[in-house]
Amino acid sequence: MVGERLRLLLVEDDARLGPLIEQVLAEHYDVTRVVDGDAGLGAGLEQDFDALVVDRRLPGLDGAALVATLRARGVVAPILMLTALGSVRDKVEGLDAGANDYLVKPFEFDELLARLRALTRTFTGEGREVPIGEWRFYPESRAVYSPYEGRILLTDRENALLRLLAENPLRTFSRAQILDAVFESDDQPGTVDTYVHYLRRKTDPHIVSTVRGAGYRLGQP
Repeated sequence: MVGERLRLLLVEDDARLGPLIEQVLAEHYDVTRVVDGDAGLGAGLEQDFDALVVDRRLPGLDGAALVATLRARGVVAPILMLTALGSVRDKVEGLDAGANDYLVKPFEFDELLARLRALTRTFTGEGREVPIGEWRFYPESRAVYSPYEGRILLTDRENALLRLLAENPLRTFSRAQILDAVFESDDQPGTVDTYVHYLRRKTDPHIVSTVRGAGYRLGQP
């Protein structure tokens, strides 16, 4: 729904700072705050959140362990980790656990809000993004986002074809090269033309360009 506030889970045990962060975030998000790692795990698994803010040091389940467990259980929402531990090793541990960004205390609330805006604006849970003009392509999840119609799910072969072209945007591939890279050994060259047609019909006619006498390359939808 347009204008609906994003849901945010705040896991912060600091008796002074926690309520203050919650108050600031509540001006922009629908905030649920819990004060230990075990409660954070329960809330994160039982409810759907658009983003999480997790303190590094928590009673019970540690913040990094909490993030790692949520990721292992399939939670894909962006996670911002807060900590007073500012060493490179601590940051690496938090990011390796599955956090998307890291903010060291003390911090300005404007920076906290800016980091969250960036995370919720760019994160889809779809995996690595490959931009194609105004379109956004996520080969790991076989999804392409149209600027007009939203999410379009591709078949395995459509996805493999678009991935080959999108990851080599300046290269023209012959039908034989595409056949070898994308299709089965017993497929015919005409199969390439068929799937180019499918891909154009499902997405945009200009997403794949025909190079006369040479083959196909990524287009400009």
